[in-house]
Amino acid sequence: MPTILGQNQYGKAENRVVKITRDGATHHIKDLNVSVSLSGDMDEVHYSGSNANVLPTDTTKNTVYAFAKEHGIESAEQFGIHLARHFVTSQEPIRTARIRIEEYAWERIETSGEARHSFVRKGQETRLAQITFDGERWEVVSGLKDLVVMNSTDSEFWGYVKDKYTTLPEAYDRILATQVSGRWRFNWTGDEQPMPDWDESYEQVKRHMLEAFAETYSLSLQQTLYQMGARIIDNRSEIDEVRFSLPNKHHFLVDLEPFGLKNDNEVYFAADRPYGLIEATVLRDGCEARIPVDLTNL
Repeated sequence: MPTILGQNQYGKAENRVVKITRDGATHHIKDLNVSVSLSGDMDEVHYSGSNANVLPTDTTKNTVYAFAKEHGIESAEQFGIHLARHFVTSQEPIRTARIRIEEYAWERIETSGEARHSFVRKGQETRLAQITFDGERWEVVSGLKDLVVMNSTDSEFWGYVKDKYTTLPEAYDRILATQVSGRWRFNWTGDEQPMPDWDESYEQVKRHMLEAFAETYSLSLQQTLYQMGARIIDNRSEIDEVRFSLPNKHHFLVDLEPFGLKNDNEVYFAADRPYGLIEATVLRDGCEARIPVDLTNL
């Protein structure tokens, strides 16, 4: 049976680059994990083994480090845009470049002395960015993962479907906790539009996300998810689509009656698995969903 080549791509994954900017005695850190993926006129390398159109993955690695020096790292998104533009415009066989970046934040350790070059890893979440360029249009998707949040009250879960296998008691005051994995797509598609302030946008999106989580009296994690996405869309005009994957980090009341103790919503068992997994996309009205349903493929 004859075969044909389907979708294909190649590149160098997880290039760890740390850029130190020295402003006198004050230093600044950008700490990135950059993955480059290229596609285009690559049929022959698969069919015959000809490397005539192949830019070595080692070269893509070297480009990441050279660009950190030549262009600096203003933001993860801006750095990815520089890289994607370079690969598509400098190599004729390459039609599309996709740059994925994880950013790890550092916080300066303040001391009584003059030295300002010591840091501690900041925050629990990892910042994410994916930049795709096909020579004409851009798609920028930012996000985060591993942001653990909890409400110790103002959460209920009741009125659900029950069958002969249902044992879960209805809850009218429960802990709601999750580990947020989220992505949001910008409506910036090219140089003819003003470019967003990527760092400011990230901080504001995170703020609206957390405020919505904290301020929503939750009757379900689905309701909370929608409020988080809607708050972002309503307040950030540069974003058209948000997708969340929220594992429900269950907390179950411990039965203390065998010890003659009453558990008045005070002592819980934190279960790591199995867990409910709530996922959904929130869109600006009139916009299409483009973020993959399975965020592991983003």
